[in-house]
Amino acid sequence: MPDSSLEARIVLTTVASLEEATSMANKLVEERLVACATIIPAVSSVYRWEGRVTSAPEILLVLKTTVALVQALDTRLHSLHTYDTPEFLVLPVEATTKGYLNWLAESLRVPS
Repeated sequence: MPDSSLEARIVLTTVASLEEATSMANKLVEERLVACATIIPAVSSVYRWEGRVTSAPEILLVLKTTVALVQALDTRLHSLHTYDTPEFLVLPVEATTKGYLNWLAESLRVPS
């Protein structure tokens, strides 16, 4: 039975294509670094890069994991990503259900 104090996290990242999003999502779930990867296609980002304001169509990935796996996820996501500086935003989960936490724990690998 998973620990009821399990700390869930949401990680946000954007990628350039649906193919990259799908490939990354599948790998991260298969490797049990995330329990679920939600792919939100067709977002538009406006940002400053190399001294200029620019915009680009992107795909948003919403990744569900735990605080214990954030560092490993960061390392793996950066190795899979095509961007030089990928977005990696970690958000705390303020509340959820015991059932969801149980599913999350069962879906992820236990860090050693």
